[in-house]
Amino acid sequence: MHESVALPGVPAVTGDISKPRDYHAPRWREPLIFQYDVPGSRGMHVPGLSEATAHALEGSPEAEVASQRSIGLPAVSQAQVQRHFLRLSQETLGADLNVDIGQGTCTMKYSPKVNEQFVRAPGAAEIHPLQHESTVQGALQIMHDLEGYLAEISGMDAVSLQAPAGSAAIFGNVSLVKAYFAARGELDQRTEIVTTVFSHPSNAATAKTLGFSVVTLYPGEDGLVSLEALKASLSERTAAILITNPEDTGIYNPDIADIVEAAHAVGALGVYDQANANGLLGITNARQAGFDICHFNLHKTFSTPHACGGPAAGAMCVTKELEPFLPGPRIREESGVYRLEQPGELAVAPIRPFYGVVPNLIRAYAWIRAMGGEGLRHVAEDAVLNNNYVAARLRDEPGIEASYEVEGRLPIEQVRYSWQKLTDETGVSSAELGSRMADYGFHFWTSHHPYIVSEPATIEPTESYSKAELDEYVNALRLVAAEARTDAELVRTAPHRSSNRLVHEQAMSEPETWATSWRAYERKYLGRDRTNPPHWEPPADFVPRERPEKAYHR
Repeated sequence: MHESVALPGVPAVTGDISKPRDYHAPRWREPLIFQYDVPGSRGMHVPGLSEATAHALEGSPEAEVASQRSIGLPAVSQAQVQRHFLRLSQETLGADLNVDIGQGTCTMKYSPKVNEQFVRAPGAAEIHPLQHESTVQGALQIMHDLEGYLAEISGMDAVSLQAPAGSAAIFGNVSLVKAYFAARGELDQRTEIVTTVFSHPSNAATAKTLGFSVVTLYPGEDGLVSLEALKASLSERTAAILITNPEDTGIYNPDIADIVEAAHAVGALGVYDQANANGLLGITNARQAGFDICHFNLHKTFSTPHACGGPAAGAMCVTKELEPFLPGPRIREESGVYRLEQPGELAVAPIRPFYGVVPNLIRAYAWIRAMGGEGLRHVAEDAVLNNNYVAARLRDEPGIEASYEVEGRLPIEQVRYSWQKLTDETGVSSAELGSRMADYGFHFWTSHHPYIVSEPATIEPTESYSKAELDEYVNALRLVAAEARTDAELVRTAPHRSSNRLVHEQAMSEPETWATSWRAYERKYLGRDRTNPPHWEPPADFVPRERPEKAYHR
């Protein structure tokens, strides 16, 4: 791992740089599971109901389900199913395969494998949400205790774990804001929500979805929204501020308590998007800044696998005043017995059926118990240390800058960098650098929209990684930048050793090209239409970007 780089045409790079490992991803060109469909195939044989059982169930809900027609799942043999998903796993980069510090704002950290044993135990894996409460006391206790831990970590009084994802928790929190002002008879007045451009886009999206007008504040030269700008945006129309701190640049706003106080001064609520608290655990919390509501993404801060966007888990945390508005059911404990209590009349609608993503709640519970209070603070301290070590190593790399860097101020748990100087020099974009990083087995993330920082790269090293692993990632990043200067076409046409081709960017921005289900894919691209709507034809220029004839294997 510590050989010096000596690649043809690539100049020596100043400082310590190690040769990336020899990586090449499998490429199976794996079809969709539906394309393996062979009528009559099956993974296992399930005997039909006996005549006596069918008679006993006659007229019951179970009999109605049993009589329903096929839901359209593919018929595939067990061996083929296993091969299909194993091939997909081999084509996937992730925290279990590589040093995956490039998914900034999404906190890719190691999830202890002992937790997988817990969630696969029969008492967790085989429970059903319709079981009687007396048969799931262990699961209810875990979720009840997890609520208590998250209340203590956030400083809040009550927690709901029903949300199946972070954005769902944000939606739930904005629903709480709406219900709160409806109960006070102020909903017609409170029509605006204030957020910042570097808070997660789901803040603005959920507020808009629920009928609020959104006021988005932009940063000053120091990367922060000023207290004066925030105060100028507030009025008697403001329902809430939705703000992330540190924002998705990794910069912590020291005026946060004054910002919340300013919102309270006009009668608005303070809502903390604390999806990523990896640099704050045990150091500060939402209550200390005066917030009324916050949420956590358990699949970020609390180590449950991110799972490529799901299944995830979100936690909604509120003050005592807002507890009646939490969605139900709520878990209650009386004399060591746990039960589900239906929500009261003020509660917002359930965020999902039943009670949340139980396996991920168990993982988060186990991680918190293993870390303990002192361990959680060490998590934050190590994450901040790792982030600032990477920032120090990249500070002297030509072509890259840390956005809004201010002398004497350190970022918290991530940095949004800009490769604009390298792009101006070579014509290679940040996204193309990311594609080339995949050739070395690394993931690299640019930014969520809007691209306020030009040619962005968001890097978030968590507490999971050692100094050697951080060096490995930074060394590969510096090598790719060096390649851009000597052979821009090599980088611009990457990836060359990955399992997938380049993404067609036009299609990503045109919903009419999306096929989010197999039936949509059949209708749009295979000409099969089960419901006979007009067949949609893709635009003539809708083709994946092909590699040039020149093949690179270095």
